[in-house]
Amino acid sequence: MRLIFLGTPDFAVPILEALAKNASINPSYEVVAVVTAPDKPAGRGYQLMPPPVKEMALKYDIPVLQPTNLKSPEFLEELASYKADLQIVVAFRMLPEAVWSMPSLGTFNLHASLLPKYRGAAPINWAIIHGETETGLTTFFLKQAIDTGNIIFQETEPIYAEDNVGKLYERLMHKGADLVMRTLRAIQAGSYPQIAQDLSLPATPAPKIFRETCEIKWQEKTATEIHNFVRGLAPHPSAWGVIAGKVYKIAETKVYPDLPTPIAADAEYYTDGKRLLALPTREGYIGIEQIQPEGKKMMPIQAFLAGNTLQ
Repeated sequence: MRLIFLGTPDFAVPILEALAKNASINPSYEVVAVVTAPDKPAGRGYQLMPPPVKEMALKYDIPVLQPTNLKSPEFLEELASYKADLQIVVAFRMLPEAVWSMPSLGTFNLHASLLPKYRGAAPINWAIIHGETETGLTTFFLKQAIDTGNIIFQETEPIYAEDNVGKLYERLMHKGADLVMRTLRAIQAGSYPQIAQDLSLPATPAPKIFRETCEIKWQEKTATEIHNFVRGLAPHPSAWGVIAGKVYKIAETKVYPDLPTPIAADAEYYTDGKRLLALPTREGYIGIEQIQPEGKKMMPIQAFLAGNTLQ
């Protein structure tokens, strides 16, 4: 079986490595090519940097394709030349039908949610933001509408109270490698489920995260909702909010139903100047535990209050 892998960020790296390692000892399949994003300038010198998936592919001497246009005849011709039987997609951009329908066995995708919930680009973030206590992974065959294809396998993963998106991302990233290998073995054996998604069920969307998405509206949400919002954006890209006229990134918070000292109804925030900075919300108070002033690093609230005067 000839495989082509499509992916870009570090989330896809353990899956590609599992495929490549198993291919070296399992002659029943071969990863014949990897498709990933073009190199991008990064760092102070804006030098071109390869995406993480490209680095892993080169480690295993797998040919790498980096198209800027997935519909270009030149790319489609080159892709077809590898004569893939199956394509595997992990954390890649939306594919045109000419790409996902090319292999004889089709193309399957690993998605970081329990479909049909959280279709879209940021399922891990939105599951935490909405206060879910469980999420998971789904492998499914691609079709025309995004994230709507027939489900092959699903595995659940708890979301713990102390989780932020970074912690959950890490667990799902490594668990995803096992699920992709399980899916591949089932397809090789010719015995695998294809469960149609119930499109009548409400599918909570998981759109891409932008900077404006990350703003904390202190008075519009409850303390618990803001706490989950911060967890769902930490450590990156980080929620941000305005306190005393300045913009701060917030990476960790704590919910306070009440404060030790009553504050005026119109007060923007309360601080003891040492260990506590809390803001009133629609319901309860949200305490800031990790904060980053503009131009500085993230720091514990005690360090921030030691160097910044808030009345």
